[in-house]
Amino acid sequence: MATFEFEGQRIAFTEYGGGPAAVTEAGARGRTARSSRSGSRPLILVHGLLLSQEMHRPLAEDLAARGNRVITVDLLGHGQSERPRDMWRYSMHFFGEQVVALMDHLGIEQAVVMGTSLGANTALEIALNKPPRLRGMIIEMPVLDNALLWSALTFTPLLVALTFGESAMKLVGRGARAVPRRLLPHYGNVMLDLIRQEPGPSGAVLQGLFFGRVAPHRNDRRLFQTPALVLGHRRDPIHPFSDAGMLAEELPNGRLIEANSLLELRMQPERLTSEIAGFLDEVWANPRARRAKQPAAQTPKRTSKAAKAPAKPRAKRARASSG
Repeated sequence: MATFEFEGQRIAFTEYGGGPAAVTEAGARGRTARSSRSGSRPLILVHGLLLSQEMHRPLAEDLAARGNRVITVDLLGHGQSERPRDMWRYSMHFFGEQVVALMDHLGIEQAVVMGTSLGANTALEIALNKPPRLRGMIIEMPVLDNALLWSALTFTPLLVALTFGESAMKLVGRGARAVPRRLLPHYGNVMLDLIRQEPGPSGAVLQGLFFGRVAPHRNDRRLFQTPALVLGHRRDPIHPFSDAGMLAEELPNGRLIEANSLLELRMQPERLTSEIAGFLDEVWANPRARRAKQPAAQTPKRTSKAAKAPAKPRAKRARASSG
């Protein structure tokens, strides 16, 4: 696992080489080894709150096998990155800056950024502050207006436990670390890592986010021109489907995909992975999405009524098929 420095703090990331991987005898596409040659279509995957880049490893391998250069990253305070206890180091703005700093470190001018939950809001933060650096964004389970009450109800007790019950949480973490990783499936370890890590820095992450802005304002989101694929699912109060639908409607170039459940992309990923791969093909094939190095052309002073821009189209919505 490689690292780079952001404001004196170590940030960990992993690169997965671009394929395309060979098709196996059974007809499936093989996964690309990390050591294989990287492709020229960078995709950065950003994890959820208090999770790590390990949550995206299977998806990273699958998308690398389709010819993409995939990079997973641990934001500050998460995974293998440094985990300072200073709450002021944690905000959506700083998380967005860390992803852009990773691009600078790797010499990437423009990338697609995909994020889940916290990572989704991080991608929106980049769209607000550094839109030329985005070729596209894939927003899975955004946390917006309709999620705030349930998020507060869910994470406030956790914040109290991590902060005021730190000694007890350390004992719980010690027990969790005693469980051999080989005994659990991949996502079992991803979730248990929530408890294995030191509680103090996790509490600082939550405090920093509680006292900051969670997402760009909807008036700003309506101005984002970055092509976007929005993934959402129902029956999840922390990531309500209404937030995903609202965001797709707000974004001028947004499209909504409804997942069957929270677990579809993890347990039965074929359909959603194909949707994501198709979106990547679209944005990299579209010259319009390339970063403009020169100022945009000025709008002519005289325009006829027929030359006016068409009305903003409604976001397209693809609903999951039953079964």
